[in-house]
Amino acid sequence: MFQPRSIMMSISLIVIVLTLAACSGSNGPLPSPQPSMPVGETEEANETERPQTESFEMLTADGNQSLEATLQQGEGFSLYVFEKFTFDAAQGRLSLTSNADYYVDIEPLPSDYNLAELETAGKEELEKAGKVSDYSGELVEHPLGYAELYLQASGEKGIIDYMVWKSEEGDAFLFRLHNPKGKEASDFASPVLVSLSTVQGDS
Repeated sequence: MFQPRSIMMSISLIVIVLTLAACSGSNGPLPSPQPSMPVGETEEANETERPQTESFEMLTADGNQSLEATLQQGEGFSLYVFEKFTFDAAQGRLSLTSNADYYVDIEPLPSDYNLAELETAGKEELEKAGKVSDYSGELVEHPLGYAELYLQASGEKGIIDYMVWKSEEGDAFLFRLHNPKGKEASDFASPVLVSLSTVQGDS
């Protein structure tokens, strides 16, 4: 006698067996689909922008303090500037707001700069201000860490530094730092050196 119900059950069992066989043949779970990202968006995601403000630990007359600095853009470079300082982007000059005689001029150097020529020019420039000392190389407990060239003249009017320094990205800069004798000398020296350690060339 013909039994349709038995035939349907047999077909269902065959389908289940085939399904299980297909699953057991795989090496593992199928990978979940990964979201696709256009090339342009990938490049933008890889670019790191500097934050507009940063905090820096610094030894001041009142002890260790955390001071906030704001990102400023110069001609071909950027740096962080503290509250009591003024940055002239056109001149590349960072100065103490209360006394512009305390300042540092920042000059980006070309990739093929001649260190020997810069050293000769620096010594000639500083000899007018007093005795010239050479502190080139590793700078212990100094914000800049290392300077290819570090000439300093100390005289009756104060201290002048002439420095060739490279950022972590490999961009070279010339710093001419003027720190006259006076009550603001200590307020100027530490913050300005920390600012200089943040100088970074535009990529």
